[in-house]
Amino acid sequence: MKRILVVEDDGGIAFGLKVDFESEGYAVDIESDGQHALDRAARQSFDLLLLDVMLPGKDGFEICRSLRRQGVRTPIIMLTARAQEAEKVMAFEWGADDYVTKPFSPSELRARVKAVLRRTESGQSPAFRFGDAEMDLERCEFRRADAPVELTALEFKILAVFVEHRGKMLSRQKLLDLAWGCGAAVTDRVVDNHVLALRRKIEPDPAHPRFLRSVRGMGYRFEP
Repeated sequence: MKRILVVEDDGGIAFGLKVDFESEGYAVDIESDGQHALDRAARQSFDLLLLDVMLPGKDGFEICRSLRRQGVRTPIIMLTARAQEAEKVMAFEWGADDYVTKPFSPSELRARVKAVLRRTESGQSPAFRFGDAEMDLERCEFRRADAPVELTALEFKILAVFVEHRGKMLSRQKLLDLAWGCGAAVTDRVVDNHVLALRRKIEPDPAHPRFLRSVRGMGYRFEP
């Protein structure tokens, strides 16, 4: 049985989520305070966090960032009434796996939860090597020539998507769906900018990429 921690200070919403997901066979715990939720998520094992942004104690962005800095890799779906693109990008940069804007339908949220859990359980090997680089999927670390290279949480996620689909052309929309999450309001330019930033960190010569190649007019392909 998958275990979900719902972090939501609106009692009605929290109860509704608990009832809905328990009817789907999940075990559901609830926290309404941000600091308490952070402490609990850091010390206990959950399969997924449903994390509201506006919380007493600590907000959802702070919780997400703190957990990732502590090395906690539990998948996180953020729930918020905010729809600004900048805040969605910030959530992904700080390590969220998906972002759902209120109001949402229960069926949509269930689908998002299942998709995130599927990605988590995709069975990727913990380490992948290409050129002089090594990507540790379990520890979320990237190294080149045995030296650590700092990737943001979103950059690491994008690279993981390319590794999983290596040799295949990924359109910008497909990359957006897999790395940012279905329905994310992110433009093609934002996708391109993140790919360019990633090239600067993983390519020996970013101006002439060897691994992360453009497919003119279509998207990108990772060729290790």
